[in-house]
Amino acid sequence: MTIVVTGATGNVGRPLVTQLVNAGVKVRAVSRHPESAGLPADVDVVDSAAAAIPGASAVFLNSRALGQELNAVVDQAVREGVTRLVALSAINADDDFSRQPSRTRGDRNKEVEQFAVESGLEWVSLRPSVFVTNFVGMWSAQIRAGDLVRGPYAAASNAPIVESDIAEVAAKALLTDDLVGRKIPLTGPQALTNAEMVDVIGAVLGRSLQYQEVPTELVRQRFVGLGFPPEFGDAYIAMLATTLDEPAVVTDEVPKILGRPAQSFERWVAEHRNIFTN
Repeated sequence: MTIVVTGATGNVGRPLVTQLVNAGVKVRAVSRHPESAGLPADVDVVDSAAAAIPGASAVFLNSRALGQELNAVVDQAVREGVTRLVALSAINADDDFSRQPSRTRGDRNKEVEQFAVESGLEWVSLRPSVFVTNFVGMWSAQIRAGDLVRGPYAAASNAPIVESDIAEVAAKALLTDDLVGRKIPLTGPQALTNAEMVDVIGAVLGRSLQYQEVPTELVRQRFVGLGFPPEFGDAYIAMLATTLDEPAVVTDEVPKILGRPAQSFERWVAEHRNIFTN
């Protein structure tokens, strides 16, 4: 069995490659820079999905990594005799695009799922909630600089998921028949407000951190300062606003599939506390 992993050096792809290697599977990892991918020595690292697909039995589809090649890659998989596609989508894939900030960064969650479903091959679509590492980019510099974390909507909530949990579910989707034909919403074990997540980080670090709600225009400006397009801030604010009256959805799919609890936000912060201190 040979499995192709696109986005192989990303936050989901890298632990997925490790999961598959540990299962004894031959992996072809797609990376734009094979010479610096830093993946296990027994992984075949190639610079394009087109080169990786011939002879493969399954493909993990990361739409951001594939970009404009997404449709062509699915078509090639069908022609080359691939039997299964596992798509990395998102829990909000059915929402209006104006509430999907990741689209401005290249994610095509709706399309990757649709292409997999319509391919005629066996398919699984993983629909994770917000990645736990997203809060590193938004908050870590602020926490290193002081005790205030500024952002929108203190009462808005997420059920952040640890990327290695997504990878473990993806490995099961690729290696077993248990999840075929399912669109699976994956979340962390608990919905937490922005203020509560900052409290968790403070407790782990032994600091009195506070979340300070700021006007949405300042939020937009901060995202632009971090290198995000203006549309990202608008979509992020709109997405969070939907949770002010109804908390973020929490599902039990991770424990049902993996036979253990989903990793908590607190545990992840404790294991990566250096990100917020160095």
